[in-house]
Amino acid sequence: MIFDAHCDALMKLWMDRSLSFQDGKSLHVTFPSLLEAKIKVQCFAIYIPETVPEEARFTIALEMIDIFFEQMIERFPMLKFVRSKRDIDALEENEIGAMLTLEGCDAIGTSLVKLKTLLRLGVSSVGLTWNWSNAVADGSWEVRGAGLTEFGKQVVRHLNEAKRWVDVSHLSEKAFWDVMEIAQFPIASHSNTYRFCPHPRNLRDEQIRALIEKNGMIGITFVPYFLTKEKEKAAISDVLRHLEHICSLGGARHVGFGSDFDGMEETAKGLENARCYTNLVNELQKHYSEDEVERFLFRNFYDHLPQ
Repeated sequence: MIFDAHCDALMKLWMDRSLSFQDGKSLHVTFPSLLEAKIKVQCFAIYIPETVPEEARFTIALEMIDIFFEQMIERFPMLKFVRSKRDIDALEENEIGAMLTLEGCDAIGTSLVKLKTLLRLGVSSVGLTWNWSNAVADGSWEVRGAGLTEFGKQVVRHLNEAKRWVDVSHLSEKAFWDVMEIAQFPIASHSNTYRFCPHPRNLRDEQIRALIEKNGMIGITFVPYFLTKEKEKAAISDVLRHLEHICSLGGARHVGFGSDFDGMEETAKGLENARCYTNLVNELQKHYSEDEVERFLFRNFYDHLPQ
């Protein structure tokens, strides 16, 4: 079984209404590929492109949720909407859990009511920024590098109360440390190690240790330029390198995978789409015990669900 903490299929389906979740040629994640790869839980991110005007972003978030239910949940009876461990436990052997997440709080502006509305509609994890700044915090590419705003602190506290994940992927370093001070359920859904790939989106060792100490999670992502800075094409061996480093820091029970399928144009060798998870499973089984592989692929993220 596999728990994938991040993909952007919803964004692609929203941008190109001719695409089908059954057989969309440009999709990395489709219903058949989830079945084939034996993915048990797939998180689907609501990501609003930067080109969308601010006043339209909340409406677009609602449109993506509508696509999630109409084109995924209602069309495929074996795909079930899940929000909790109890929902996942209720899945039949041949059923797949689909979870909603928010990538960046641009959609809520400065409104806690909008955040609460998205949570009531089933969002289980909230990423505070994308790469730039918003009313909540600065992102990893924002030159200013500021931390959480006062509104951002309200958002994190509300997510604590609502028992939802606070996703630190994409945050500036200052904002990351601000979140660590107050978040009860922090994760980095799709981030790698800065040690092996010094990209602003990746986590330094002290950040990884902080997430472990807060009983958080790190989802290793398959985006090539988060895996390696070498000229050679990124491969599964690079994924294992990041995994082993997180384990060496004490994170064996705090690491999983957040592929970011459909959120990248170039893919790593052997990880071209969701079906290729079988390649990763095969490699993991060569290096780790059955229990460790099961934890990395599924159990760690499942165990850290707040509810």
